[in-house]
Amino acid sequence: MRVIGIDPGLRNLGWGVIDVAGSRLTHVANGICHSDATTGDLARRLASLHFQLTRVFQDWQPETAAVEHTFVNKDAVATLKLGQARGIALLVPAQFGLEVGEYAPNAVKKTVVGSAMPLNNRWIIWCGCICRARRWRGRMRRMRLRSRSATPITRKARAGCRRP
Repeated sequence: MRVIGIDPGLRNLGWGVIDVAGSRLTHVANGICHSDATTGDLARRLASLHFQLTRVFQDWQPETAAVEHTFVNKDAVATLKLGQARGIALLVPAQFGLEVGEYAPNAVKKTVVGSAMPLNNRWIIWCGCICRARRWRGRMRRMRLRSRSATPITRKARAGCRRP
C-alpha cells in the first residue's frame, strides 16, 4: 500500500510518500509545495497549492492519505488561512477517490515515538529506523537544516499506516 502524509500550510505544504508491506515501511518521496506570499492574492496561492499537490498525486499515485489536524493559534486570521490550505490538502485526495485520515500532531508523535513532545533529533532517528532507507537518513539530515516541516511529513504518513 502506498500512503501519502500531508502537512498543510499556506506558504509551505509538506508531503511525504511511503510504501507499506506488512510491517515494513519504505520511504518513496517527499517534498514541499510552495505558494508565493508576495502576490498577496489568496485565491491564486490556494490554486497554486492545488495544482502542485495534484501533480504529486499523479506522479506518486498513493492509495490512502493522512492529513494533520489544524493547530489553532492565537492569531485568528492565520488560523483561518491555514484552514483554507488544509481544505486543499483534504480536497485533492478526495478528488482522487482516496480515503483520508485526519490526525492530531500529538497523537501521531505519541504513536511513533512514545512521547507527545519529542525533540527533532529523536524524530530523525525514528524516521530513519522506520523507513530503513539510507538515502532517507541523508535527506533528513539535509532537510533538518533547511526546513522545520520535514519531520511532520513522515509522522502523518506513518499514522496513515496504523488506521484500522
